[in-house]
Amino acid sequence: MTDLRDGAVDSVVPASRWARLGRRLPRYGWAGTVLALLLAGSSFTPTLLPRGPVLQGVVAGVSGAFGYGVGETVAWAVRRISHWQPGPVLRRRAWLVLGVVGAVFGVVALVAGRHWQADLHELMGLAAPPAYDVVLIVAVALLVFVGLVALGRVLRRLTRWVVRHTVGRLPLWLARTVAVTAVVLLVVGVLSGVIFRGFVAVSNAIFSVRDTTTDAGAVQPTSSERSGSAQSLISWDSLGRQGRNFVGKGPSAADIEQLTGRPAMEPVRVYVGLQSAPTVQDRVDLAVRDLTRAGAFDRKALIIATTTGTGWVDPAAVDSAEYVMGGDVATVAMQYSYLPSWISFLVDKSKAQEAGVAMFNGVYDAWAKLPADHRPKLYLFGESLGSFGGQEAFATLDAMRQRTSGAVLAGTPNFTELWSTLTRSRDAGSPEWLPIYQQGQAVRWASTPADLDRPPTPWTSPRVAYLQHASDPIVWWSGDLLLHQPDWLREPAGSDVLPAATWLPWVTFWQVTADMVFSTGVPDGHGHVYKKEYVDAWVAVLQPAGWTPDDTAAVRNVVG
Repeated sequence: MTDLRDGAVDSVVPASRWARLGRRLPRYGWAGTVLALLLAGSSFTPTLLPRGPVLQGVVAGVSGAFGYGVGETVAWAVRRISHWQPGPVLRRRAWLVLGVVGAVFGVVALVAGRHWQADLHELMGLAAPPAYDVVLIVAVALLVFVGLVALGRVLRRLTRWVVRHTVGRLPLWLARTVAVTAVVLLVVGVLSGVIFRGFVAVSNAIFSVRDTTTDAGAVQPTSSERSGSAQSLISWDSLGRQGRNFVGKGPSAADIEQLTGRPAMEPVRVYVGLQSAPTVQDRVDLAVRDLTRAGAFDRKALIIATTTGTGWVDPAAVDSAEYVMGGDVATVAMQYSYLPSWISFLVDKSKAQEAGVAMFNGVYDAWAKLPADHRPKLYLFGESLGSFGGQEAFATLDAMRQRTSGAVLAGTPNFTELWSTLTRSRDAGSPEWLPIYQQGQAVRWASTPADLDRPPTPWTSPRVAYLQHASDPIVWWSGDLLLHQPDWLREPAGSDVLPAATWLPWVTFWQVTADMVFSTGVPDGHGHVYKKEYVDAWVAVLQPAGWTPDDTAAVRNVVG
């Protein structure tokens, strides 16, 4: 008797523990789960760039959580209107069918996603991802999904709590309105006030320390033509990390002569860091004075370069222009933030705009006072946020061409007004990812160097060249992706985008957002990596006398 009773107790206790554990696990609705599976599975479709397992898992989890919320909301509305509730037998059968179909759909999505990622890797010259990545993808997706749904349920309970404490004082409809509004304002306030500002503050603190470091190979210049030298008005220590890279590296006159076989001058490079002067206008004024001191206004060409977040200027762009001009060129740039590009893209747009407009206007004012036959040709350069900031100095393309001798602009963000206006006004039949505007008379877009000859019609001076890859998420990211299909996903796919890329509400937005994180982690000629294209762009815009295709090929071999 004792043994039987003990055995019965032993068998009951674990069962009750499992029952209690089961009751504590989160439960999910059928309709929400259906839509969650559909959106999570859809997130495996390709967009612009190869995605690693963690990013893919995050995109799948976010998409699934959104789908769950929409599905449950629709199911709740149907129940409220129809007053219909499925019986227990129907519920069990529905879950059984969903379990089988969902498992098959999940496997198909994972297999198809791996196939598309392998194709994307191959298209961009990268090794295919390992098969075991799917385990990490599923794990991350589940964690993100469960966490977001749990957060949604907490907010729902908070809303109900507010309703319970206001319904006695207000009509039910008004109590619900007040509750929803209060919770939404709370969430927005926490995200924008506490989390967002805290994130920016911590990021600034971290990256401002990094700004004090100096990269290997960046050596304080001895040439008077560079900021940070003993003759400069701007100290080496105040330049910041990217400023020291800018003036402490790059080709010398001897390097240029050796490559081109022609006599060369020492290029002028002027840079002001955040620590060089207290305000934006003070930094601009200091830059203009140092340009004058270094003899920049006596050169054939003067390039105003608007930087990205940390103050970075792509060395491939500046080196290319210096080789093409035989060193007879000056380049000026200014730092406006400590934050790296991906953070600046979200929080420093206004700073990029302010810096780009102030620098151009300051240099232009000094340049315009010089005799017309004794001043350099003025050019504009910018990449990413730098392209946005530089273009903000001009309301129209005509204004840019009236005040400059040309421009090279790479990876222009979608929110840039001038770029957007020109793209929307493109010639009929030309795709959004590679537009033709007014038969290419003044401005041209290029994904590859050969595109600069497109169309085969005269390209008048001043020339403006936009470099942009069909696979660059910095160019194509926009909040409109949430609900609207863009032309670049409606038209035939770009040269380095898979034909299988398609638009899906909500999903595509998060896919392209994830693509932005590693937009520079792909080979040159794809994503947000512009290197050797700069040589051809500067040759087209600067139009150096006696330059040959062999010269272009030689410079391409040493830049990037």
